[in-house]
Amino acid sequence: MKKILWTLALALFPLLMVSCLDFDNPSDEFTTTDEELDPEVFHGKADEIDYRKVITEEEFDAAKTALNTYFRQVPTATYYIRGGKNGQMPQEHQYQYVYSLHVDNYSGYFCADQNFGGRLPSTYYYNYDFCDGPYGAFLEVKNNLANLLNHPQIDFMPEIKAIGLLLFDFSAQETADLYGSIPYVDHKNNKETNPFIFDKGMDIYATIIDNVDTIVACFDHFKEQPAWYQKKVQGVINQVDVVTQDKSIDTWKRFANSLKLRMAMRVVKVMPEKAKKWAEEAVASGVVESTDKEIALNWVTGCFYHPLSTICNSWNDSRVNASFESLLMSLDHPMTKYFISKNVDAITNTKTGAVTAAKSRIVGIRAGLVMESGQSVDVNPRVAYSSLETDFISDAPTYYVKVSEVDFLRAEGAVRGWNMGGTAQFFYERGIRNAQPEGRFDDSRQMYATYVDDYMKLEKAKAYTYVDPMDDANNMESVTTIGVKWNEGDAPEVKLEKIITQKYIALFPLSSEAWAEMRRTGYPKQFPVLNAADYGDGSLRDGDLIRRIPFPGRGTTVGLDDITKTGLDALGGDDLQGTRIWWDVDGMANF
Repeated sequence: MKKILWTLALALFPLLMVSCLDFDNPSDEFTTTDEELDPEVFHGKADEIDYRKVITEEEFDAAKTALNTYFRQVPTATYYIRGGKNGQMPQEHQYQYVYSLHVDNYSGYFCADQNFGGRLPSTYYYNYDFCDGPYGAFLEVKNNLANLLNHPQIDFMPEIKAIGLLLFDFSAQETADLYGSIPYVDHKNNKETNPFIFDKGMDIYATIIDNVDTIVACFDHFKEQPAWYQKKVQGVINQVDVVTQDKSIDTWKRFANSLKLRMAMRVVKVMPEKAKKWAEEAVASGVVESTDKEIALNWVTGCFYHPLSTICNSWNDSRVNASFESLLMSLDHPMTKYFISKNVDAITNTKTGAVTAAKSRIVGIRAGLVMESGQSVDVNPRVAYSSLETDFISDAPTYYVKVSEVDFLRAEGAVRGWNMGGTAQFFYERGIRNAQPEGRFDDSRQMYATYVDDYMKLEKAKAYTYVDPMDDANNMESVTTIGVKWNEGDAPEVKLEKIITQKYIALFPLSSEAWAEMRRTGYPKQFPVLNAADYGDGSLRDGDLIRRIPFPGRGTTVGLDDITKTGLDALGGDDLQGTRIWWDVDGMANF
């Protein structure tokens, strides 16, 4: 069935051959259903989950009738988190605005290979229209969840409220990590118009952790509910849940705890005691521990193919980053055998005239290069650089929580001396074995399994030099020196570099999380970014890693007013690419 559906999808690709950048301006309306929702706007009760409330069957049925249309907004919000639009699963147009035009580049996974008509001359160029994309997606998550979370009838089904609140907080945490701050409280309370008050990142984190603890307690209490209630709640979960394979309360609980574990590790430098406490609590309560508990949109949870398949291979809008190429080649990673494509056409050196034959090698693009216009090789030679193999990226899920990420979090926690329920080596090695980037079908899983045993034996990175076929001035030796094999005698810093490097590869292509971990730890090591001083916003030097996306809404008078009044104070610095957000501490060691 998967092959049949993919064949049908391929038949539609010629209709999508031009890049479309049609991100809709977010509004404060519910725009993804033809049915009228309750005209009343509700405020101020999203955080309250009275899971011990005594609920009669009649009260539950009345609430379900009142909220039935709202339930349809939950999948829509879930899709928006990963680049969906208009009630549909992630689509190319939206995904490009939420990831491909900025965060995919900042993470070191990809580079834009064309300048989009001059709108993106280099990967670090700040185009606020593009960079507002992730925040626009978060607003649509809010638009589809906030009225439900604040609706009085949702209190008669607290588990469904808990699911909605978890999705909202999950999106809010990711968005806050991109920008440094957002008007979290105002949006959760369903405030509709400016002024919006930006909240400090530390306060956002503290509130989300409080929410997660309540959510987990609610899920734990579910087994104490009467049988009729459990059955009816499960029926609603079956309706709203599009990201778990078993649609169970247990998996949603593991989702919540895994988010808590992720957040705990993010704050380890600035709140070490709380980080340890949060992490140990999350693990003790239960996190994602197997592939059947992963949170994702994929072929198991619905008919789906990854938007990058079209963005990279039909639109020719994105190519592999040279730093990522160097990392994978230095470690002889399994992805280089089947997942990353070789150059799709011949490439000519502009100075020597030497020709690199088509399909002869993996070749990425240096971050920061000045790009040309065009989506075909005849007008833009960079289009010939390496992409992703369609057969494998098409199957790749869009993850919310991947088991390998959780294992690498636990491995780092164990290195730090925290009780993670096992050794660092155990979680590190299991994380690598579950790190395949492709879908869960036997034909694709087997490719990774074929190479992973030998990969895990690599004791030292191989010598590798990145060579730009067009310009030798961009050539650079690999900055990766560590191996893959676990060595208990390694210093904690070396263990951390190994863990984060493997985590970074396993997260691919989830660039938002990869970029956050690069900023937190400095790993994996990256090539210096070219032209950052000339094409950034003036706050970066050549070679610098971008630290955040400037605040959304800078292109509007209303947005600038909010930024000036509360945004800068919440951020704790200037609204610039080089300003570090609260957990990204300059000069602080990892240990």
